[in-house]
Amino acid sequence: MRKKIVAGNWKMNLDFAGAEELAAAVAERLEGEKLQCEVVICPPALYLEMATDFAEESVLKVGAQNVSNRDNGAFTGEISAAMLASLDVDYCIVGHSERRKYFHEDNAFLAGKVDKLLDHGLTPIYCCGELLEEREKENHFNIVEQQISEGLFHLNDSEFYNLVIAYEPVWAIGTGRTASPEQAQEIHAFIRGLIIKKYGRELADETTLLYGGSCNAKNARELFSQPDVDGGLIGGASLKATEFVQVVNSF
Repeated sequence: MRKKIVAGNWKMNLDFAGAEELAAAVAERLEGEKLQCEVVICPPALYLEMATDFAEESVLKVGAQNVSNRDNGAFTGEISAAMLASLDVDYCIVGHSERRKYFHEDNAFLAGKVDKLLDHGLTPIYCCGELLEEREKENHFNIVEQQISEGLFHLNDSEFYNLVIAYEPVWAIGTGRTASPEQAQEIHAFIRGLIIKKYGRELADETTLLYGGSCNAKNARELFSQPDVDGGLIGGASLKATEFVQVVNSF
């Protein structure tokens, strides 16, 4: 049975005190609960050690928001997969639409990041998703297929087994617009179909697919009830402990 995951992407928010307070509040609210999913918090890189300290004493897992495609060297400001592994980070987001848009990261570049994470035992959360104009032109299936095939399909079976895919329609991220449960299921089923063609049904059935894009406490239960939606990559709602925990409890 494939893993269910709810991951909170804090993005570039909160000072250290606020981040520590949020991590503590989430951990406290989840203590003793019988969870139906794995819970991941993805704070800014400065706060990862603090977050992994909380994870040692709670059910939380920790993810980074970004990683370099290089091992080490004269790359000022970059953070390597080995550095993340040394902090006991579990996951790392790769290819979020904001990285693609603002930092011009293409699929080939992201494939290198995926490789580095897997080399160091971290689980990539690989993001894909179309722009509004691409959906309006009904080109969203082609866009998502290209993002996945160019970013991930160089992996062998055992490597692919150790990753998560997050579908995030760009037109729904931070806009308050959410893909309908039917739209989410349609594209998630399409993604799983791509994996079946490349790797076979057994591996496809084990691959966790997350939905992201204005997912919150009000719509999470209906989204997560879809057969191919295995959880969520949560943005704004992850910055409020009470709401984030409500999303976690939506299974």
